[in-house]
Amino acid sequence: MYLSRVEIDTHNRAKLKDLTHLGAYHNWVEQSFPTEIAKHERNRHLWRVDTLGNKQFLLVLSSDMPSREGLERYGVTGTTLIKQYDAFMDRIQVDDILRFRLVANPTYAVTNTDDRTQIFPHVTVDQQRQWLIKKAEKNGFQLVTNTNSPVIDGQDNYAFDITSREYQPLYRRQSRSQHAVRLSQVAYEGLLRVSNREVFLNALQTGIGREKAFGMGLMTVIPEH
Repeated sequence: MYLSRVEIDTHNRAKLKDLTHLGAYHNWVEQSFPTEIAKHERNRHLWRVDTLGNKQFLLVLSSDMPSREGLERYGVTGTTLIKQYDAFMDRIQVDDILRFRLVANPTYAVTNTDDRTQIFPHVTVDQQRQWLIKKAEKNGFQLVTNTNSPVIDGQDNYAFDITSREYQPLYRRQSRSQHAVRLSQVAYEGLLRVSNREVFLNALQTGIGREKAFGMGLMTVIPEH
């Protein structure tokens, strides 16, 4: 596995005019793997956009090494970093305390009377927090409780925050036209404890939640100590 990062060239208007919705970022990521394209392969690439200070970065997790030239198509020349991720994941053990960042699409399903299932976004902060709390054990980790703050009735006491909540535009092609939708995008940051190593490593590699092709689901972690 490879974890790659490139600074997005936000000062280049010619480049930015192409990056107007999630589908454009998806295409950028896909075109950064010319070897896969040549082999007619379609491997899953997890990605997200992080903002650090006044800069934006594209992060990509992939089984194959991406092309530096491809990543810098909309990135700042010379800012691409590509690191092998397997050695880091090999060091992760049960009970490790890790600081995490996750950008996800928290949703819930409703089955209609005709047995058709519809997907809706969670819209409140509490709903979005509960979504992650429920996802934790299924993905091999437990959320660390915050021992330094009092428990308030009706609120959880887990040591994580929602750092951003927004709706991102995406254009889906329907027949010969394009249909605009807006996907709920929520960023989580906090502390977790690894409870099931195999399941957790799978979650890191395959993502959490829906819309993984469009910048959701990528969780990155670093040791807390």
